[in-house]
Amino acid sequence: MDRGAAPDAQVDGRRRIARTDVLLADPRLAEAAGRLGRGVVKAAVVAAQRRARSGEIPPDAVAAAAVAALPETAAGLRPVINATGVLLHTNLGRAPLSDAAREAVAVASGGTDVELDLETGRRARRGRTALAALLERVPQAEAAHVVNNGAAALVLAATALAPGKEIIISRGEMVEIGDGFRIPELLAATGARLREVGTTNRTAPEDYAAAVGDGTGLILKVHPSNFRMTGFTRAADVAELTGLGVPVVADIGSGLLAHEPLLPDEPDAASMLKAGAHLVTASGDKLLGGPQCGLVLGRDDLVRRLARHPLARALRVDKLTLAALEATLRGPRTPTGEALHADPAVLRERAGRLAARLRDRDVDAAAVESEAAVGGGGAPGVVLPSAAVSLPEPYAARLRRGAPAVMGRVEDGRCLLDLRSVPPGLDGALADAVAAAR
Repeated sequence: MDRGAAPDAQVDGRRRIARTDVLLADPRLAEAAGRLGRGVVKAAVVAAQRRARSGEIPPDAVAAAAVAALPETAAGLRPVINATGVLLHTNLGRAPLSDAAREAVAVASGGTDVELDLETGRRARRGRTALAALLERVPQAEAAHVVNNGAAALVLAATALAPGKEIIISRGEMVEIGDGFRIPELLAATGARLREVGTTNRTAPEDYAAAVGDGTGLILKVHPSNFRMTGFTRAADVAELTGLGVPVVADIGSGLLAHEPLLPDEPDAASMLKAGAHLVTASGDKLLGGPQCGLVLGRDDLVRRLARHPLARALRVDKLTLAALEATLRGPRTPTGEALHADPAVLRERAGRLAARLRDRDVDAAAVESEAAVGGGGAPGVVLPSAAVSLPEPYAARLRRGAPAVMGRVEDGRCLLDLRSVPPGLDGALADAVAAAR
């Protein structure tokens, strides 16, 4: 008898589900529509109605379920706590912006004087204050230019300085920079011809000198970034190439502006320019700790050739990037810098406190020593001593699906939350996320 009555009860329950327009009039959902957009809120309402029709939630819980399912913003990107121990994790957006940079972006998101001189009311140079900040940090450069990423900086240099000419490059520097993009293919796409010199493991200054001729556009030095070559090797230094009569472009990749004692083998812009490089190209969202952009630093006449090339317009950055870059350059130490210089003893203390806090919440947690890395193609092989919270392996998947999402790493059947890549201010949020993932 009960089985025969179930369909009628089910139909009656579906009839009790409020109509979409009624639900959208709920004050909580109406407010959210003004903040997130009607389409986003309606999608959450429809999904909640579907759950009610399937019997997953009661009909009178639809509005509350829709409210709970609303995203924080109208964009699809979700916040993630980076507990991988990789400071510059490409899949997580590389360098997290500093508070100063975030505030600058918020100010620049409205109307701003990005190309206007407020004194005269006339057009002004785009991004002039960000460029000034960059030159203050690298006084060895006569001029600077900013494009939308590191690869774009290299492409613009090749296009402007070597159209239809040869770019001389060592065979040992014909690298792949990630996601299948290879330096030879990138440069060939500009129309320049590549002239490979030396061998995979050894290239001497004489190899470059023998290749220079009337058809040479530039000599390119590429930092291998994401790998190391050891043993019977030889590479020509920038200083050994600057007297060959053609521009020397040094692509340092990681965006380090000055020498960093913790990373003694990582090239930096100031040192390359001191050594005689005519141009240096780099990324802004790696060790610099800023937004995604490409930096060009060096001789004034060469930088002007790049900046006035028609391709520069297609590669230029927006006002938000310029604001974030300037705040990164002028502001306090970035989250990337803080993580790089974190004291291992402090990391161990944090891990111990966090593990004890989690055990009090019935979580199988232990503080362990770990090893972190720079990431983002920077400082390959450099090990940063760190500390982590060790959890059962199933936590890795649960934490990824949580809110906020947490990305750790799995080693030896345990999920490790490495604290070198987690700002101290997020320890509480991390503990709550782990407790919620039980």
